[in-house]
Amino acid sequence: MPTALRSFGLALIVLVALIGFQLCTYTVNEYEQVIVTQFGKPVGQPVTQAGLHYKLPFIQTVHRIDKRILEWDGRANEMPTRDKLYIIVDTFGRWRIKDPSLYFITMRDETSALSRLDDILGSEVRNALAKHDLVEIVRTDKARKPAVDESLAEVTTGNPLPAIRFGRTAIEREVVKEAAPKLAQFGVELLDIRFMRINYNQRVTLKIYERMISERQKIASRFRSEGEGEAAKILGNKERDLRKIESEAYKEVQKIRGEADAKAAANYAAAYNATPEAASFYQFMRTMESYPAVLSGSTLILSTDSELLRFLKSTTPEKSLTPTSAPAVPTPRAPAAVPAAPAPAPAPAAPPAQ
Repeated sequence: MPTALRSFGLALIVLVALIGFQLCTYTVNEYEQVIVTQFGKPVGQPVTQAGLHYKLPFIQTVHRIDKRILEWDGRANEMPTRDKLYIIVDTFGRWRIKDPSLYFITMRDETSALSRLDDILGSEVRNALAKHDLVEIVRTDKARKPAVDESLAEVTTGNPLPAIRFGRTAIEREVVKEAAPKLAQFGVELLDIRFMRINYNQRVTLKIYERMISERQKIASRFRSEGEGEAAKILGNKERDLRKIESEAYKEVQKIRGEADAKAAANYAAAYNATPEAASFYQFMRTMESYPAVLSGSTLILSTDSELLRFLKSTTPEKSLTPTSAPAVPTPRAPAAVPAAPAPAPAPAAPPAQ
């Protein structure tokens, strides 16, 4: 029995000692710093060294403050630029607590600090954007050369990227320079701030799209006009070459036809002028061939002595015909009659139809 009581008493003493040790000590991690308050007021200097530390139980309280680099994500707000364009800017920044005592006195916790950062940084960003044109906010490098499509190089006029004086990086540094002293009053060090996204509002976006469409239509119309001019040039050359080929072909055809007709006329002349009977036979054939054309569908009053009716009265060839009195050779397309063939006797003129 005494042994059991002795063991119980020893365990109770150990438990009380552990509770007392827990109430009188606290640990500080490497990524945090501590403010000890007594009845709500800070006591002593901030504890920034990691390890085990002591405090008075019950009357002192430990407040842990992060000493790492913290993130601030600003709200996307619509802001005007100097050239009267409204844009939606989304920003983010990095900050840390430099003076824990001042930070604890002025803002107490991280929620209050983020609210104060929204107010100060949002105001400074708006002021900085209002002093610069949109091109300064969008571009970062003064010496940047845009990539230009080779097919559009000839139709693109003017400088596609106007010159800038500052650039987005300089504007961001300006915001940090203006906002850092204001945040230092709350024990906060502003490390950096950046523009995460810059967008046009809906009205400006529509105007930009219309301008882009207009520029592309202008380039397309120029390409079309150049293509139509080139097509007209090709068609003109085709028509000229075609007419030249047709002209040369027609010339060659007429030359060949003339030579053939001349040879045919010479052959006819040689054949029909060989004997008086051949010449008389040719005159008879030509007269017979003319009857359908002269007598078809017409009423004629002719004399019996008419030369046209000579072969209707008699088919006996005249003895007086000589090779020199034979009619000309039929040359429907010959350029001229053969000089050796005499002209045929003219047919009598037909009287008017009844």
